Amino acid sequence: MEDGYQNKTAFIKGAANDDEGGHSDSTEGHDEDDEIYEGEYQGIPRADSSKAADSLGERRKDQEELAQQYETILQECGHGRFQWTLYFVLGLALMADGVEIFVVGFVLPSAEKDMCLSEESKGMLGLIVYLGMMVGAFVWGGLADRIGRRQSLLICLSINSVFSFFSSFVQGYSTFLFCRLLSGVGIGGSIPIVFSYYSEFLAQEKRGEHLSWLCMFWMIGGIYASAMAWAIIPHYGWSFQMGSAYQFHSWRVFVLVCAFPSVAAIASLTTMPESPRFFLENGKHDEGWMILKQVHDTNMRAKGHPEKVFSVSISETHINFLAIFNPEYRRTTFMMMAVWFTMSFSYYGLTVWFPDMIKYIQKQDYASRTKFFTKERVEHVTFNFTLENQVHRQGQYFNDKFINLKMKSMVFEDSLFEECYFEDITSSRSFFRNCTFISTLFYNTDLFQNRIINSKLVNSTFLHNKEGCLLDFTDDNNAYMIYFVSFLGTLAVLPGNIVSALLMDKIGRLRMLAGSSVISCVSCFFLSFGSTESGMIALLCLFGGISIASWNALDVLTVELYPSDKRTTAFGFLNALCKLAAVLGISIFQSFVGITKAVPILFAAGALAAGSFLALKLPETRGQVLQ
Repeated sequence: MEDGYQNKTAFIKGAANDDEGGHSDSTEGHDEDDEIYEGEYQGIPRADSSKAADSLGERRKDQEELAQQYETILQECGHGRFQWTLYFVLGLALMADGVEIFVVGFVLPSAEKDMCLSEESKGMLGLIVYLGMMVGAFVWGGLADRIGRRQSLLICLSINSVFSFFSSFVQGYSTFLFCRLLSGVGIGGSIPIVFSYYSEFLAQEKRGEHLSWLCMFWMIGGIYASAMAWAIIPHYGWSFQMGSAYQFHSWRVFVLVCAFPSVAAIASLTTMPESPRFFLENGKHDEGWMILKQVHDTNMRAKGHPEKVFSVSISETHINFLAIFNPEYRRTTFMMMAVWFTMSFSYYGLTVWFPDMIKYIQKQDYASRTKFFTKERVEHVTFNFTLENQVHRQGQYFNDKFINLKMKSMVFEDSLFEECYFEDITSSRSFFRNCTFISTLFYNTDLFQNRIINSKLVNSTFLHNKEGCLLDFTDDNNAYMIYFVSFLGTLAVLPGNIVSALLMDKIGRLRMLAGSSVISCVSCFFLSFGSTESGMIALLCLFGGISIASWNALDVLTVELYPSDKRTTAFGFLNALCKLAAVLGISIFQSFVGITKAVPILFAAGALAAGSFLALKLPETRGQVLQ
């Protein structure tokens, strides 16, 4: 074993430094009894360095040689306790991203009551998270290549935690919108940083598989959000208020609980080191050496092997955003932009379109069960039970009492109410059109002018009207369905995650990406058969389970196509483009709900087909060392 170890040392030493006996200053101060790993990692030479390549071909050769050197060091470190610890720490950060996607959708049915949200306001609240994540991915991706992966991730997770916390307490719509925007800006950096960070601790033979396993935490985040929403939001007793100005209902507890993964990720990340590859590429060779030593020693202690110490040194490099559009990477970047855009446009468009279609089907089914009453005459009757989904036309009501009840989707048209009494009434989607009220009293009701349309009021009085928004009680029952469907849709990606993790390093990234996209494209045409609620849920699960393999392959491919000094910049830019495509896809697909299925199906299938075709034009990275 010692001979093989010395051979590796000699190989790296020869590849990196022709100076015999060259040692890094970082070896000073260590015991002479320690076994010293003397390979020196030189980094990518600058153009003005004495060792700068005379041609692009020679420079590329140097880059490949130095990348191979770092790969050999990682192989010597092994894959063990350190990588698995980092796996769970970064998994919490990825889980926080998954939670963020679901939060607004789960709280909207309740938050709209507290904040009196119009349809336009609800739509903006749904899109603001994607806009924030788009900005965050772009900003934090580029910053991580400048100040470090760990530090950038700590900052963006801290921003997410702080504004998630604030958003659970603020009362106004504008401040809530602002907090969710900044929360999205914070969490937007998690995906590009997490994958780049973790990849730089993985040797080539483990990289594709373990990056795919890491993707499972996004699914766990969705399951966590669904389960917490199911357990917390319907419990309206979990609330308090101070007068009429401040209210803290159960949905705010849910928002607070959804910040826990981000907080846990911050606490765990403080115990982990920076990426050594980042330090090595930025001239901090002593720090990089110490981290490689920590990785190696942690794994060797866990395996019961003797410790070995690594020493490394590098030259400094500088990067900027436009570097990913340099001639060397321009074609790759444009191709990746197209693949990311088409994947995101179809995936996010359909995943939001599915629930909207389910709601539309539910609405149609509800409308089909409406009961109609015509020219009924009711006298001296007390109604103290829920009235729901009825239409009354040309009715006459004399000396009737409507007390302590809920009206859900009730419509009275061309009807007469004389000497009637309405007390403690709460309504949703209920209206009185062209009606006449004579000597009628309304006490503690929400039957305002917008409920009584084109009607006559003769000697009728309104006392102590209810304050606040008109409540929508039908959403209380539908909330369980929303959580359940989201839970099923998230859980359905588990098989795809497992398959992609096991096959990623066997069949390659491109085959995984293109194959999954083609199958997803074909599955889109089954949407035309989804005419029932259960059918649409099944198709949602099918599409999610198939398409997740494409996302896993795309994440791995993005990490491996760019060198370390451009990796998170490129990943962040592409992830920002992904969120832009998501906003466009959601807006376009939602506009066709209840109109036609053909257009969303053709859009999604066409985008996936184009993405799979372009993916095959990208270079395969399986078996290659990390640049």
